[in-house]
Amino acid sequence: MAPNKPTTIAIAAVAAIVVGVSAVLLCGASSGKRPADQYVRELDQVLNEPERPSVVILCGTNEERHLNADNPVVSPGIPFGAHHTHEYVGNKSADAMSTNASLAAAPTTCEKDDRSTYYWPVLRLTDGTGHDAHADGGGLHGNTGEVLKPKSVEIRYEGSPVSDVLPMPRFLRLITGDPSAFTNNYGPNVRAKWGCADKPGRYTTRYPLCGSATTLRSFDFGSCWDGNNTDSASHRKHVVFPLAGGVCPPRTFPIPRLRVTVGYDVPAGRPFAIDSFPEELRDPATDHAMSINVMPEAQMSDLVKRLNHSRH
Repeated sequence: MAPNKPTTIAIAAVAAIVVGVSAVLLCGASSGKRPADQYVRELDQVLNEPERPSVVILCGTNEERHLNADNPVVSPGIPFGAHHTHEYVGNKSADAMSTNASLAAAPTTCEKDDRSTYYWPVLRLTDGTGHDAHADGGGLHGNTGEVLKPKSVEIRYEGSPVSDVLPMPRFLRLITGDPSAFTNNYGPNVRAKWGCADKPGRYTTRYPLCGSATTLRSFDFGSCWDGNNTDSASHRKHVVFPLAGGVCPPRTFPIPRLRVTVGYDVPAGRPFAIDSFPEELRDPATDHAMSINVMPEAQMSDLVKRLNHSRH
């Protein structure tokens, strides 16, 4: 048996390396607490919804790297109130101190003078060192790693499958998803949709391992407005999601549905995670996004006419 010992030792060493690499990929460099089953190769859910007319607004991919740990929808006036870093397209001034007037006066990355702000938590490669390793929203709040720049960002407004839509009021605040999904035990506000570009129509609430395909995050916002308010205490009650089939609940009115889709080229084998509140452990189900509509009223009116015309 003695001649076989070196071979046995070599096989054991290789196995240990494979196990070690897998552990790094599944748990990430920043935390060993995230469960391995947060990462999946199969997308277990199917997107099944009626067709909708749509209009795409080009806003770039945040080439100027507009990042901050603020949340002008949920925590206005509180610098670093998000406790994690957000990525923005659209309005170039959006931060904790934004007001309707400041947003309306600021330049934008979007076409047709759409001064709306669209934002979501950054995605990081967790085996690298971030630019904010010692800053609020970054390493000081447990969000370590190198921020990965988006490959693509699509801002899409969609009509209703069952009726005409009304214009969104200017300065309407919107949020989708639950940034506290983990500690809320994955309640009804979870809206995370992770996918791979080579598997259209399928998604998961976990981190997808897409190989060489582009990794996608999709954010669908509510599209049934109460007809009066541009915000509410929960930032949700004034705009809710439609019922099955796309019909709005009683006493709400259909407005364009905002869908934001962000794509990333995640290097094969590199661990990745979104930013989150520290207690949420960067769970993929906590993915969320916000928006403030600052589109000029004439542009919103034209957008609505195009959506409604496409239905007839």
